Amino acid sequence: MLTVESVDMHYGAAQALNGVSLKAAPGRVTCLLGRNGVGKTSLLRTIVGRRRLTRGSIRWRDTELDGLRPDQRARLGLASVPQGREIFPLLTVRENLEVGFATLPRRERKVPDEVFELFPVLKSMLDRRGGDLSGGQQQQLAIGRALVTRPSLLVLDEPTEGIQPSIIKDIGAAIRHLRARGDMAILLVEQYFDFARDLGDSFFVMDRGSIVLSSNKDDMVEADVRRWLTV
Repeated sequence: MLTVESVDMHYGAAQALNGVSLKAAPGRVTCLLGRNGVGKTSLLRTIVGRRRLTRGSIRWRDTELDGLRPDQRARLGLASVPQGREIFPLLTVRENLEVGFATLPRRERKVPDEVFELFPVLKSMLDRRGGDLSGGQQQQLAIGRALVTRPSLLVLDEPTEGIQPSIIKDIGAAIRHLRARGDMAILLVEQYFDFARDLGDSFFVMDRGSIVLSSNKDDMVEADVRRWLTV
C-alpha cells in the first residue's frame, strides 16, 4: 500500500501541494485527475523522489520514503513513467530498456518477456534509435522500461497525452493486464476522463494543490468529477 498523508510541497515560496492524502493498493488502479497546473505532476515527483516534501508523510509498504533518493525508492519497487516519456533519443530501443537494469541485481538483468507480450512493436524495433519512434511507440517504450525494473508500484503521468487512439487502446489493455496480476499498485494521472473512468478502481481529484474529491468506482458521481475537470 502506498500511503500519502497530509503532504505539503513548495517550489521556493510557492506552495504546490497542500495537505494531500491518498492511498494506492496492489491489484487496483488509482486515478489522480485534475486540470493542468493543479499539482498532479508535483505530487508524482514527490512520491518518486524528484522533489522533497515540506510536511507530511509518504510510505510504501510501511517504509517512510522521505529522505530516500529516487534510486533507493526504485530499489523498493517504485517505477515512474514521466510526462513527456523522457526516453533517450540517441540510444536504441534495446539500450533504453536496459537502462532499467540499473537498480536490479546482476542475475535479474534481463528484459521480461511480458514487456514484449504487452508491446510487440518494441521487439521488432530493438535496434532502432528511440528518437526515431513515433510518439505512441516512445510511450510504449517508456512503460516497458519501467516494467524492466519489476516494480510493485507503477506511476503513470498522463500516458495518453498526444497519443493516437490505437496505441491508447494498447496502453489501456496493458494496464488492465498489470492490474489483473494482483501484485502491482498502479497510480494513474490523467486528464482524459473517459480513459481513467474505464480503468480506475478509485479516484482522487485535485484542484489548487489539494484533493477536492475522492471516490471508489461504484460510488463515483461522474458529473461531480467532470465539474472539476472543466476549464
